[in-house]
Amino acid sequence: MQFLSFFAQLAWADWLGLGWFLVCWFGYERLVEHGWKGHSTLLVEGHRLRLQWARQMAVRENRIVDCALASNLANSVSFYANTSIYIIAGLFAILGALDRFMDTAAELSFARSFSREAMELKLILLITMFVIGYFKFTWSLRQFNVLSIVTGAAPPRDGDPTLLERYAQRHAAANTCAGDDFNRGIRAYYFGLAVLAWMLSPWLFIISTTVIVFVQARREFDSPVLRALQALEDDLPRNDVPQERP
Repeated sequence: MQFLSFFAQLAWADWLGLGWFLVCWFGYERLVEHGWKGHSTLLVEGHRLRLQWARQMAVRENRIVDCALASNLANSVSFYANTSIYIIAGLFAILGALDRFMDTAAELSFARSFSREAMELKLILLITMFVIGYFKFTWSLRQFNVLSIVTGAAPPRDGDPTLLERYAQRHAAANTCAGDDFNRGIRAYYFGLAVLAWMLSPWLFIISTTVIVFVQARREFDSPVLRALQALEDDLPRNDVPQERP
């Protein structure tokens, strides 16, 4: 009974916003991972360029630049992983001083009052989003470390062409897997901002979730950088480039 009374603290608008948030979270991830009506995405174009990178590296005599690129990717992910820890720690600090936080939020003219239980639930959801982001970033970081090992294990450039092609395929697959988890971590940050809006109003929560999905979808399916990559692809070999990501 106490468990049910805890969730009864949420109004119907809060439940509507939470339901819409979950639909957008899981629906958008499925849409991006599987594509939309055969349209190309940044993930697909990124994998094609990773494969082209791996093929160029396989025949390069000096692969120092490839090691530097792999290291730079890992450093970028490490920054976000460290930032996630600070954000999570700050949110737990707010959870410990919740009464003071609620008093500050109540002074905003457009904010509505919430019960302590409802605010705790929202903070827990917000913490969960950044915890998910932290796990995605750290897993991506580990995969980029594996990518560095794969880069160092490249076969001789004058070896069997079939072996070099298989190596390039696997190098690109490892690179794409790491990049995909990095994108999932960034996505958790974006949706975390929507949950932050829930602290003020459930309607602002719904609007923020919708706007975030729209912005991310436009960047993924119809952005200037995507069109630039598609134009660049015209100058790259297409007959043996796989259309599906790993």
